[in-house]
Amino acid sequence: MYKKSVSIIVVPNQVRGPARRPASICATMKAQQSAKIGELRQALLDAGFVPLDHQAAVLGLSRSTAWTVLNGNHKASGLSAAVIKRMLGSPQLPPKARQILVEYIEQKTIGIYGHSKNQVQRFRARLLDGFADRNM
Repeated sequence: MYKKSVSIIVVPNQVRGPARRPASICATMKAQQSAKIGELRQALLDAGFVPLDHQAAVLGLSRSTAWTVLNGNHKASGLSAAVIKRMLGSPQLPPKARQILVEYIEQKTIGIYGHSKNQVQRFRARLLDGFADRNM
């Protein structure tokens, strides 16, 4: 009698890129991000800053940048650290709008809006860049 020989070939798992979330989860996360930015717009309206020129001045942004931020036409990555720093640096920013920006920062830095660890680290580093020099 012949014995059958069976060879087992072990193939290592293919190297893959970073794990991706399902599209529906990403869409939900981006919707949360857009909703938070919508809260910022509403806070400005509630504080009496209705015309875009007034909103831009209060945010410390140019009119076109303010329009892009407040109308949700920003990149998929959301508000940049540079834009957030400019808004937080505005002395006319209403307290409710400032609170919403702080909440946005907290949520973005823990990844609630679907950003990767690398994206969150870059955002955090850019946000903190320059603050250490001012506090010395």
